[in-house]
Amino acid sequence: MSKRTFISWNVNGIRAVDKKEALRWLDLSPPDTLALQEIKAEKAQIPDTLFEHQYKHTQVSSSHKKGQSGVALFTNIEPSYTSNCYEVDILKEGRINEMHFDNIAFFNVYFPNGQRSQERLEYKLAFYDRFFTHIESLRKEGKSIIFCGDINTAHTELDIARPKENQKTSGFLPIERAWLDKITTAGYIDTFRYIHKEQPDQYSWWSMRTRARERNVGWRIDYFFVSNDLEKNIIDATILPQITGSDHCPISLTLDI
Repeated sequence: MSKRTFISWNVNGIRAVDKKEALRWLDLSPPDTLALQEIKAEKAQIPDTLFEHQYKHTQVSSSHKKGQSGVALFTNIEPSYTSNCYEVDILKEGRINEMHFDNIAFFNVYFPNGQRSQERLEYKLAFYDRFFTHIESLRKEGKSIIFCGDINTAHTELDIARPKENQKTSGFLPIERAWLDKITTAGYIDTFRYIHKEQPDQYSWWSMRTRARERNVGWRIDYFFVSNDLEKNIIDATILPQITGSDHCPISLTLDI
């Protein structure tokens, strides 16, 4: 086994963060795998100036609607299988990179946001269920699971700065949080809470409209989950709020695998 590092970040526009040189910090210590969400670009539009490190493998899934969604996965680990996972991302909005590393199925996911309309909330919940069904089927085949990304829901009151004010806001609705309960009950580990337990005031997204980041009035909606057979492999999991360039900050996971 060897130590492997993973970074996940909703960049809110990959060309925008490139202009800010907001990914150059990765060159100081490049992760083995970099998972980006909401890239808002086709593969050909991804700048080659993001960082100097050259990854051996890249997988991009772009939305059929230009300038929206999109995910990109960069890795130095040799994949045995790759997919855009359209059985989950049925509208082809560019929401999933699926990559298998031998017995590990790794997912980089930009889960839907339910705030726009009731229809989108219902789609978000259906997406959650399809994703759960998919990863559970892989577990039954003997795969270990790692999934990361912007889940667009804060799990508990510990994961949001203003829980009472957001009880009726999509992203903290009981029905959305219940899916995260379902995930943890099924044996998936929230790696940040596994390491940091009940540590408060730990967020990964802040509204840009209210200077919320300066006041740390945020939401923890970005996660790394692993199936419980990988529990003994967890070394560390962190949030990196010092990294700017997006309304989200990066999160990291270190495993011995």
